[in-house]
Amino acid sequence: MAKKAAKKSSKRGGNAKFMAPVKISADLAEIVGDKPIPRTEVTKKLWAYIKKNNLQDAKERRNIHADDKLKAVFGGKKTVNMFEMTKLVNKHLS
Repeated sequence: MAKKAAKKSSKRGGNAKFMAPVKISADLAEIVGDKPIPRTEVTKKLWAYIKKNNLQDAKERRNIHADDKLKAVFGGKKTVNMFEMTKLVNKHLS
């Protein structure tokens, strides 16, 4: 009788670098808190803040209107699209 080969697990592992806690700048900390958290959590908390304060454009949902706290994170810009937002937020993470 031939031995059966061991089945490889098809579970997908998390990317350790992606899930590693990052340091947050003082400007961004006003929105998401100052404790190191993974980038995924930063994104979740940022979107929760945007929705809570009704900062997403009603017609063009990709655009975010910055309040005073977000302007500091967005480099003074009044409105950014969600793709640009990701790039700007990354500058506040280390």
